[in-house]
Amino acid sequence: DPGSPWQNPYIESFHSRFRDECLLREVRLNLHEARVVIEDWRGQYNTEKPHSRLGYLSPEPFSNTHLLTS
Repeated sequence: DPGSPWQNPYIESFHSRFRDECLLREVRLNLHEARVVIEDWRGQYNTEKPHSRLGYLSPEPFSNTHLLTS
């Protein structure tokens, strides 16, 4: 199946984390609430959550130490 998540381990890993850390933890009453919860999770994932690919730093400190000093 071209384009399937299981053909790309990075996307498969992201989908698994997104499902486990966000979608399965929250009970949504409506679309607006779902959007708020997902946006909060996305913000934390992109700024605060440590990533193995970044040496287990979160994106914000990684960019401050590696990208701004280059």
